[in-house]
Amino acid sequence: MIGQIISHYKILDKLGAGGMCVVYCAEDLKLKRTVALKFLPPELPRDAGAIQRFIHEAQAASSLQHNNICTVHDIDETDDRQLFIVMDCYEGEPLKETIARGPLKVKEAVDISLQIAGGLSKAHEKGIVHRDIKPANIIITNDGVVKILDFGLAKLAGHSRLTKAGSTIGTAAYMSPEQAQGLEVDHRTDIWSLGVVLFEMLTGKLPFRGEHEAALLYSIVHEEPQAISTFRAEVSRSVISVIERALQKERSQRYQTVNELVSDLKSATAPTVESPKQEKSIVVLPFENLSPDPDQEYFSDGLTEEVISDLCAVRSLRVISRSSAMTFKGTKKKLPEIAREVGVQYVLEGSVRKAGNNLRITAQLIDATNDAHVWADKYSGTLDDIFVIQERVSRSIVDTLKIQLTSEESQRLVEQPIPHAKAFEWFLSARQALYSGDQASIANTIQRLNDALTIVGDNELLYASLGYTYLRCFRVKTPSQVDLLDQAAAYSKKVFALNPSSSHGHALNGMLQMIFGNVQDSVRAYKQALARDPNNSEALFWLTVDYLYAGKRNAALSTMEKLLRIDPLNPQNYFIKGGIYTYDGDFDDGLREARYGYQMDPASPIARWLLIVFLVWSGRHEEAFGLIDRLANDAPTWPYAQQALFLKHGLLGEVDKIQLIDSESLEFESRYDQHFSLHLAECYALINDRNHALDLLENAVEKGMICYPFLSQYDPLLENLRGEQRFKTLMERVKKEWEEFEV
Repeated sequence: MIGQIISHYKILDKLGAGGMCVVYCAEDLKLKRTVALKFLPPELPRDAGAIQRFIHEAQAASSLQHNNICTVHDIDETDDRQLFIVMDCYEGEPLKETIARGPLKVKEAVDISLQIAGGLSKAHEKGIVHRDIKPANIIITNDGVVKILDFGLAKLAGHSRLTKAGSTIGTAAYMSPEQAQGLEVDHRTDIWSLGVVLFEMLTGKLPFRGEHEAALLYSIVHEEPQAISTFRAEVSRSVISVIERALQKERSQRYQTVNELVSDLKSATAPTVESPKQEKSIVVLPFENLSPDPDQEYFSDGLTEEVISDLCAVRSLRVISRSSAMTFKGTKKKLPEIAREVGVQYVLEGSVRKAGNNLRITAQLIDATNDAHVWADKYSGTLDDIFVIQERVSRSIVDTLKIQLTSEESQRLVEQPIPHAKAFEWFLSARQALYSGDQASIANTIQRLNDALTIVGDNELLYASLGYTYLRCFRVKTPSQVDLLDQAAAYSKKVFALNPSSSHGHALNGMLQMIFGNVQDSVRAYKQALARDPNNSEALFWLTVDYLYAGKRNAALSTMEKLLRIDPLNPQNYFIKGGIYTYDGDFDDGLREARYGYQMDPASPIARWLLIVFLVWSGRHEEAFGLIDRLANDAPTWPYAQQALFLKHGLLGEVDKIQLIDSESLEFESRYDQHFSLHLAECYALINDRNHALDLLENAVEKGMICYPFLSQYDPLLENLRGEQRFKTLMERVKKEWEEFEV
């Protein structure tokens, strides 16, 4: 067609072709300007559906006048009735080609996204959904202006659907879950696609991938996106949070308008002196105990945790978890400093005075970006008023922050899981005792929970708490372990008998399944718990551990990223993150994270033991030996200290000294702990006791340790086993389970 004159347009050059159209550069002979002509391919004119879509593109695009939308001038047809659209012709390149050269700078990617969002906002105002936002449909002009092309798949508000029921339209990698399933879509499908494009600009990768289209669509509908941090560590958490919200599977949890996304994206990248105004976010500081009796501290701490729990039910509010919030108990830090440390905008602080049955509670909300009081109130009453006071505090925060609650969220704020004030007080007291962790306190926890049950009868939360308590008994290795697991399982059944969809029940079941070695079932249980309580930091932590043991790096990093956003000051999170890297052969990155966790709590024996393990894996034996000697001196009978000594003697070839170690306690420890069983297997492998090492390794696998890359290749301490046929046979099993594991 080059050189031909069609109507009053002279064809100059072919610009490109896609699945629907062919595009030429042409000269407008009347107005003496360069334009682009988009034609239906010659083989498609008889396809009524294609022609219909082509006309609708022209109608949709011509109604939109915006700097970031390609201007459409006319629709016409050739003498042989071939339709074409007349559009502006731009000098530049498709965003697809820009990305192909490598990830964009954060500022550049954000600027492009904001321009795309500007064009989409105009389209959505007109009731037009693009439905095919992707880099190939975005042109970046030589002046850096973004132009959205191809509204051929746009759905005009009120227009009849152009696709058959159950069919999909758009490009698979950028489809929203509802689009991938052939469901009706609205403007929020464009928000999803924009999230995918921003992810791709920052990483050069797609958030969802599959070997074929069906696998890709399954991933979009059912799986979590890959963690951006696995590709690019310098992308800020605030930008990541925008992408995460844009890529929520449920439309109701996504941004509801493009303008909301624009606001958050601008805030996420705006230079600030104080804490950035990202998504609405808050840390609830431990309420100060002003009671005459210092033993009433359990009540002020318990009320803190209950307010955190209430606010966690609000999905659009990021709430720092209890474990991180409690690190500020008694702190003298200024509120803006606290807010920066956990990356939030708002801080809630308060006090509790409890004298007998009388209560006085104060609370104030501070905007840490300017250290200004946003809201404050005082509440007086009796213990019987605690539920009303608790709800008023939580609802006042929500109202002050202008958060619109769903009906479910509103209902969660008024729920009373333990509908009796005295029983609730017993519950708070029991929970505080459980946190201390020693056997005497655990026994008190059980007694107090049972006292609460005598008041209220069957209760989902109290049964779940008893199940957790018996698992804690099991973790601290009290006698009759099997009986403890049976007790925990029995309470799990009682929870589900009261509420088959209980998030508490699913979380408890997840712990049980992990201990029994059913890691796949444990993952399913935690995902069910998180479906109702997505901010449950404990469930997120153990789900990440499951993915770690299963060798699913991307899934583990994705859940860890979510966990660190709400629990950034918990040292154990960084040890698990270090494990994710190490299990995939990244020993330096793993050790870096482990050191960070250790520096947060250097007095902790378990932190010291974990750092020892990472040091040994990384070949830093001398540094590890120094920590081992300190650990053995501080806790000589502790099984983990004994195991560390075994490790040291094995590395030094001091087989005679290993006889002094209490191997029986180590065997007992490894019975239900896949992690400890692996470490003990490493110890025996070092001294070339291969059969014993393989027994322990098989036990670790039986209990869910199926990280095939680490076991088969990366673990340096298992090298003596890799030539054994028994090891090879075991790895065949591990590889199969690792490959078939569902995230």
